[in-house]
This record gives sequence, structure tokens and C-alpha cells, in this order.
Amino acid sequence: MVLLGGITRLTDSGLSMVEWKLQLHFLPPLSLAEWERVFDLYKTSPEAIKINAWMTLADYKRIYLFEWFHRFWGQLMGLVFLLPLLYFTLKAPIAVKHKCRLWIIFALGGLQGFLGWFMVKSGLVNDPHVSHFRLAAHLSMAILLLLFLVYEMFQFVSFEGATHRSRR
Repeated sequence: MVLLGGITRLTDSGLSMVEWKLQLHFLPPLSLAEWERVFDLYKTSPEAIKINAWMTLADYKRIYLFEWFHRFWGQLMGLVFLLPLLYFTLKAPIAVKHKCRLWIIFALGGLQGFLGWFMVKSGLVNDPHVSHFRLAAHLSMAILLLLFLVYEMFQFVSFEGATHRSRR
């Protein structure tokens, strides 16, 4: 996911989606009319007016799909994390402390999505560049979330057997 964010940033795709509707991001525009609608929305944005006035619909589709996939993947990860989390919370014999940590991780994922929206919103104003502070917060939260996930994973993994085998 961090790699997808980096690709989105490097391809200047991050400000291509000017509307934020979670339920609509599971499918990109499928018809020419829908593509023209989102492109017309984009053409009213400061980035389109000041930087990308030359852009055609074909050019726009390329940058749009990078940002769409970044958002889609984030939402899909949230859903894929939530469904087993609900099951484990209700049925699985996992210690309460682990359940709480997993819910914290889920909440941090939601916060990460909010920070992404907050960052993009900063670039949809007169100056079509995202705030460096918001970008740093979004990246820092991604790294913090990754570290928390790895830490929690190691709480469930035992290395005692591997250590004893390697000493022989």
C-alpha cells in the first residue's frame, strides 16, 4: 500500500479524483459518459486549470486509474481486515488484549484513510499542491500502521522451535 501511494505521488495522480464517495470507488467509470463526467469535474480543479489544461481524456484516464486503484486497494484492505476481525471478536478464543489491539489497528487504518482525504483536500484549493505537512502525516501514519501490524504479528508467532533447530 505504501508502494501504491508512492507510485500515485510519482505519477502526479493524487489530485485526479476530486470527489470522495466511498461507495463509488469499488468500480472506476465504466461508460464514456461517466468518464466525461469525472473528467469535467477534474477540469474545474486548480490542478487541471493551472497545470494540466493540455490534458485529454486519455491522459486523464491514466492518472485517474492510479489514484482510483490506490483508494480502492485501501478500502478493500479495510474490508478484508474487518470481516475476519468481526469473526475473531465474536467467536475466536483470542486474548482480549489482542482483540483490542486489532481493533486499534483497524481504527488506525480508518485514520489513515481520513489523512489521505485530508491531504488530497489540501491540494484542491488555489495552489494545486498537497500540503507537505499533511503528506508527511499520511506517510508517517502508514509507517506507524505497518510497524504496529508487524509487532502484533510477532505476538502470535513463536520462534523458540526455530532457534533450537538452528543451534544444532
